[in-house]
Amino acid sequence: MAGQSVITQVSREEANSPLQEKGSRSPSSSKKPRNRSIFHSLFCCLCNDDSEPLPVNNNAPLLVEENGTVSKTASKYLLPEVKPQDVGKICVVIDLDETLVHSSFKPVSNADFIIPVEIDGTVHQVYVLKRPHVDQFLLRMGELFECVLFTASLAKYADPVADLLDKWGAFRSRLFRESCVFHRGNYVKDLSRLGRDLNKLIIIDNSPASYIFHPDNAVPVASWFDDMSDTELLDLLPFFERLSKVDDVYTILKQQRTSS
Repeated sequence: MAGQSVITQVSREEANSPLQEKGSRSPSSSKKPRNRSIFHSLFCCLCNDDSEPLPVNNNAPLLVEENGTVSKTASKYLLPEVKPQDVGKICVVIDLDETLVHSSFKPVSNADFIIPVEIDGTVHQVYVLKRPHVDQFLLRMGELFECVLFTASLAKYADPVADLLDKWGAFRSRLFRESCVFHRGNYVKDLSRLGRDLNKLIIIDNSPASYIFHPDNAVPVASWFDDMSDTELLDLLPFFERLSKVDDVYTILKQQRTSS
């Protein structure tokens, strides 16, 4: 796709800088040009690549709201009780942007969806491309696992995308930016807050910063933008077929990391 990333409207090289990365910068950070501020306020893309390593989960930071204020509500599990059809299944947390889709404010001729999103009183059209084989991937994952969409983007964009993307009801629940914890410049998906056993929990995400608290539960995927020959989701299905039958995900995921 010739269009720029939704969050940046800048070149691919600039999109890889820390200023443009997924979850980077607090909502109360220094004043930026209006267009860049809009993109950061709505979407998230790529991961933070700070030179100082981020700590693995010890004391999770406070939850922040969409406006950047600290939540005063008591912490509780983010997911409801497991549905009867999912009892005994592994829970798989799946990211949205650059994992399943790529979106842009710039019009593209081959967009799969066009989502109107209101920002500061103005309606913007968001052009969404589906990653190759995402339909087959979601259909099968919904059969094998309890699937949860978890994105650091805002619900006003991600929810309508998920409505169009998930035609099979693979996502039993959807979680958005307000369910993340803002930690050292990143929106982190704290798996311990989901209410599921960690030994039966997996996260699929293109951003290592998103799962920095629980790296041993992650199945990393390459960031996807516009390569229509990409087969990553299709290639992962045999692995998930095997993984769906285990009682403890850590052993299999460790073997996968060792062999890769």
